Amino acid sequence: MTEQPWWHPERFARRRPFLEGRARVASRVRAWFEGQGFIEVETPALQVSPGLEPHLIAFSTELVGPNPDDRRTLYLHTSPEFAMKKLLVAGVPRLFQFAKVFRNGERSGTHSPEFTMLEWYRAGAGYRDLMTDCEALVRTAVRAGGREGFEWRDRTCDPFAPWEVLTVAEAFDRYAGIDLLATAPDPQAPDAGLLAREAERIGISPHAGDSWEDLFFRISLDLIEPELGMGRPTFLTDYPVSMAALSRPRADDPRVAERFELYACGLELANAFGELTDAGIQRARFQADMDLKERLYGERYPIDADFLAALEFGMPESAGIALGFDRLSMLCTGAREIEDILWAPVAGLEE
Repeated sequence: MTEQPWWHPERFARRRPFLEGRARVASRVRAWFEGQGFIEVETPALQVSPGLEPHLIAFSTELVGPNPDDRRTLYLHTSPEFAMKKLLVAGVPRLFQFAKVFRNGERSGTHSPEFTMLEWYRAGAGYRDLMTDCEALVRTAVRAGGREGFEWRDRTCDPFAPWEVLTVAEAFDRYAGIDLLATAPDPQAPDAGLLAREAERIGISPHAGDSWEDLFFRISLDLIEPELGMGRPTFLTDYPVSMAALSRPRADDPRVAERFELYACGLELANAFGELTDAGIQRARFQADMDLKERLYGERYPIDADFLAALEFGMPESAGIALGFDRLSMLCTGAREIEDILWAPVAGLEE
């Protein structure tokens, strides 16, 4: 017998409590931001540059002007980050957005090729200020979902308990027995050799051609991430500066960046930066990321020159964060899979 379509009332009824919970969470979160003096913004999904993280695959499309010969390639953004930072430069000091974002090649119980990113930015703030935001916002969301805490895949997490703050170096030491920063004597360009020997020592066999970053991610995925956010949420902070992305180095320890990720029940919820405002350094990072993307995947995306111009004009000292709203909604409603919390599936992915 053919399975009922997703919109059939009987099939939809199973997901309806999760979706109604999601709506309550979104409403309360909006109210929380408004109470903190933020303004909600909307920025275009179509961008010159989709985002330049080397391992993300973007959707591309063609923009046709009034003259049919006027055609150019644009991309669906993987994050609204560039546009929102331009609004910081324009003079909006506190802003947030529920943005539909798009990442190709991603589909699992916790990934959808189209999903909702909740991003917010604060001028005059640091990345640790965002930790305070996260605690208040997540607790607000849990209450809106009608739950006392998180339960997901036989894991529990109490967001009302004191939250853990753990550096990446501390996590590698605790869960893998590795002195991570000692394996990167050149913080800007760490050599894979030392980390490869450490990985082999703990039973993770390096692959031919593994970079330091490759090994970092394999150790993290196997040994560290499954341990984070157990019993209480965990802020994983101070990433090696070679993985700074759009964050700035810590002034008191340039080996690490002002960056954290938030975990609950072993699930990554958010990624936050003390924002880099130096256009020259950011341009060099973008170029290096696209060089890596071309080596790995045979393509590169355009760099948003307008974003770099905004940095050169003068972006205020600020901090920003991207939180996966669908994942947060899963935890706040008791849903097990991301599909349970989406009002409708991406076309063609109904089964």
